[in-house]
Amino acid sequence: MKNLLLIFSFLLLSHLASAQMTMPDHIKEKMTYPVLDFAPWVGVIPITDPVMSYDPSLTYKIAIDVYGSLKDSTKIHEPFTEIARTYNLHIANGVPADKIKIAAVIHGGLSKAVMSNDAYREKYKIDNPTILALQELKKVGVEFYLCGQSMSFLKIPQEDVTPEVKVAMSAKTTFVALDQMGYTYMDVSGD
Repeated sequence: MKNLLLIFSFLLLSHLASAQMTMPDHIKEKMTYPVLDFAPWVGVIPITDPVMSYDPSLTYKIAIDVYGSLKDSTKIHEPFTEIARTYNLHIANGVPADKIKIAAVIHGGLSKAVMSNDAYREKYKIDNPTILALQELKKVGVEFYLCGQSMSFLKIPQEDVTPEVKVAMSAKTTFVALDQMGYTYMDVSGD
């Protein structure tokens, strides 16, 4: 019975995961892309007269936790689209671009997602699909920090990290420093 329940749960979760990748028409027809538009799910749905809209006395500092496993080497990895969606949501909520400060801290298995195109191609035999997201996000001011410990554990040489990403001592020390600088922690990985 336990095995049957386990198999059923796996099949249900697999179905839900694949269903999340297809955007339903009722969402697609409403989706807008205030700035970033490199993937379908980075868009936002406009809301009329939302509460908690832009407060000009604030600078919106967000430390985004990017972790998990590299699930599909052929696609932009979902946490990077969530960074773009977070940026677009703040723009859609009236926050000026110069009041948005995002620092993304990458660690664990997703460290492989920030390998240079050459290193990624050597390992996976394709170009790194996440490079486009990194480049577009850098253009709007997102800073990327890779956990040096994860990089070392996964045997990724520092010279194999794409230039859009800076290598930090660790994710832990980076989050502590960002917290001390007033950044709000946000987990978009969902693993």
